[in-house]
Amino acid sequence: MESPVSKPAVGNIRWLIVFLTFAIAAVAYLDRANISIAAPFIKRDFALDNYQLGFVFSAFVFGYALAQPFAGRLADRFGAFRTIAVGICFWCVLTALTAMIPTDFPHAFAVLLGVRLALGIGESMIFPASNRLVSNWIPSNERGLANGIIFAGVGIGAGLAPPLITSIMIDFDWRYAFWASALIGVAALAIWLLVADETPRAHRWMKAPELAFIQARLPAKSETEARAVLPWSAIILNRQVLLLTLSYTAFGYVAYIFFTWFFTYLSTVRGLDLRASGIYGTLPFIAMAIASPLGGWVSDGLAARLGPRIGRCLLAAFAMALAACFLVLAMRVADARLAAVVLAGGSGALYLAQSAFWTLSADMGRASAGSVSGVMNMGCQLGGALVAVVTPVIAAHWGWSSPFLFTAGVSLVGAIAWLLIDPEYRFE
Repeated sequence: MESPVSKPAVGNIRWLIVFLTFAIAAVAYLDRANISIAAPFIKRDFALDNYQLGFVFSAFVFGYALAQPFAGRLADRFGAFRTIAVGICFWCVLTALTAMIPTDFPHAFAVLLGVRLALGIGESMIFPASNRLVSNWIPSNERGLANGIIFAGVGIGAGLAPPLITSIMIDFDWRYAFWASALIGVAALAIWLLVADETPRAHRWMKAPELAFIQARLPAKSETEARAVLPWSAIILNRQVLLLTLSYTAFGYVAYIFFTWFFTYLSTVRGLDLRASGIYGTLPFIAMAIASPLGGWVSDGLAARLGPRIGRCLLAAFAMALAACFLVLAMRVADARLAAVVLAGGSGALYLAQSAFWTLSADMGRASAGSVSGVMNMGCQLGGALVAVVTPVIAAHWGWSSPFLFTAGVSLVGAIAWLLIDPEYRFE
């Protein structure tokens, strides 16, 4: 399967935009994952119990989830380039504000919840807008790889968080780690404003051969503002969108157990010290970063050779079923470090499916790709909010193996939903 990136005679500005969006995604996930790394210290300083900490995790995810469709609609209406820029500004300010909440303030817990909720709303813009950007810039046969690269940023950002945040906390304090995250976001914003643009035609570095290559291979009318954005009812009540959202809800439930409770699980349940937890805590996210573009590349190749039913749907179903197997296997491993490695295999298997969700939502949605992917991603984030709250409850009643076994079952539900999706469906 030849990589679609290797077309030097045509030009690669579209891939520059993809890699820049990858970097923005990495910074977004660094700002998102930092609180799970700092959780033991935030819990201590604010005198929180595990249930309150779960609500702090969930506050971000609820804000992120509920804003998803509206973030997608903003990208469809006002452009992905502007929407992402506003989102970066928003989350930089709120990340810094998290570090400024005084622990002796009588309502500090409520303020912490409010700031995390608002941060979730700010970060909600990145992925629906990036999907709109992909629909503007990337031909259909390259979208699996493009989305895979972008979502590798999730693994890179979340993978950088444990060593970066723990090293800052060891030398300074958790608040310094949040200020550092905010400053990295400011740098990312400056680069985004200098390099990115809304469409290939508008980009000052775009050359005629690549522009012709892109326009000749975009789906019909995918970049045409004349097409009306779909009404909410047409999106929300559509069977294919509902199935895609159901599967992505399951995906989110599985993924977020790594983003919220995995570091705590290693340090408090498996008994690893802070430095070891920081090292082994990166493994699932390294696996995600590798598996996401790999899954997209394989998906594009299989779809081109064997059709989208196999390249998109069956590959994604297999990946989510494989993730369930890894989660079950990890609970049977006694050694903490080996269990972390096996769980990392589960996160990697899960992320083999990642690009299929976003490729299909862009193909289905066309000029409403932001709105369609926003609805889909709302389901993912609600799954993430649910796992943040449910995990400590299940663990308190049945032990810490039970949440991961339940998560394996959820992953199988997502795999089954993929078998019912029609990859050829398009909104007209």
